[in-house]
Amino acid sequence: MLQVLNPATEELVATVPAATPADVDAAVARATTAQRGWAAAAPADRARLLRRFAAVVDDHIEELARLEVTEAGHTIGNARWEAGNVRDLLDFAAGGVERLNGRQIPVAGGLDITILEPLGVVGVIAPWNFPMPIAAWATAPALAAGNAVLLKPAETTPLTALRLAELALEAGLPEGLFQVLPGTGPVAGNALVEHPGIAKIVFTGSTRVGKSIMAKCADQVKRVTLELGGKSPNIVFADADLEAAAAAAPMAFLDNSGQDCCARTRILVQRSAYDRFLELLTPAIEEIVVGDPADERTQMGPLISRAQLDRVRSYVTDDLEGIRGKAPEGPGFWFPPTVLTGVAETAPCAVEEIFGPVAVVLPFEDEADAIRLANATEYGLSGSIWTRDVGRALRASRAVRAGNLSVNSHSSVRYWTPFGGYQQSGLGRELGPDALTAFTETKNVFLSTEA
Repeated sequence: MLQVLNPATEELVATVPAATPADVDAAVARATTAQRGWAAAAPADRARLLRRFAAVVDDHIEELARLEVTEAGHTIGNARWEAGNVRDLLDFAAGGVERLNGRQIPVAGGLDITILEPLGVVGVIAPWNFPMPIAAWATAPALAAGNAVLLKPAETTPLTALRLAELALEAGLPEGLFQVLPGTGPVAGNALVEHPGIAKIVFTGSTRVGKSIMAKCADQVKRVTLELGGKSPNIVFADADLEAAAAAAPMAFLDNSGQDCCARTRILVQRSAYDRFLELLTPAIEEIVVGDPADERTQMGPLISRAQLDRVRSYVTDDLEGIRGKAPEGPGFWFPPTVLTGVAETAPCAVEEIFGPVAVVLPFEDEADAIRLANATEYGLSGSIWTRDVGRALRASRAVRAGNLSVNSHSSVRYWTPFGGYQQSGLGRELGPDALTAFTETKNVFLSTEA
């Protein structure tokens, strides 16, 4: 049994049966049968059912959000956005069903066409930091492209996934088409990865586990999409609007208590603006409201678990200087907003993904030095550039090795634009206009017109 704890209180919320390899095997068999019928259905009918699924999710936004607050400790505002994002992803994917077009390619002696066909059964292994939206990033386009989906949620956050599977049936999706298999990574997750009936694995999580999954998929030449770790830079040039940059910096790494692969945890500030930026940043950090995630005023909730709290604490030793906010005492996995200063650019807290509400501020000299620091990491998922110089913004955007960049903003994720990382941050792209094609095979057909 999996135990689900409320991160804000440490109280037991629910116990959920953990899937075994036999459960995975049975689910694959059901999904294979359901997928054949789903792929054969008229595109308009598949699109209609996905839109109905989106409408049912919309009817349950508040219920799903409250469930997310309880199992993941997310602030209620964030949780409502996450549930709404599931709805929007389903709507967006539904719009692509009837536009999943092949091509006609000019050839001699006949007609050549391509056909996009579904892969079959897709395994999705979702993380605990954004349980609903990241699960939907893969589930919605995979279903839209004609596949069945088996979703393994994280061990600590299975409740919203199970509820979404119930809502899918309520909306009229075929039995067995979308199934949720709560369980541990080494058992249920491994069974999905190694099952010959699974055509593709989509995984979001640590780089270490992602590499292991990729190696196991290689044995079957199984397709894989990986969204892994990050240590994203927030580059602030001296010519930037420093007030705006400092005001935006806290939630760029404190959103979801810093448990975000896109968190801008390396704040790189041009030396001539360094002192002024810290003057502006200090009150912004100290004023962050940390507390009950169900309270509408709360900006930051707890970490997900005791293990995660211990990990974050290991990076913030008493000898380190910086800015510290406030956090509740007593039950719950609380850690205050923290900005570390005066650390070496190669210190563990400056180069390793902490996955908590901790950032470092590092000075740089000029544009070349900023790019050097920004790229001094094995990751390459996201980042921000603050400057009033459009030319510099474009040069830096081309030079920073990351899949998702924002200028004078910290926005990383939109369901209608591509998302993914460079280097150790992952493989493949999710979301955006090409999301459905990532779950298809391209078949080429030549029709001879020779007499």
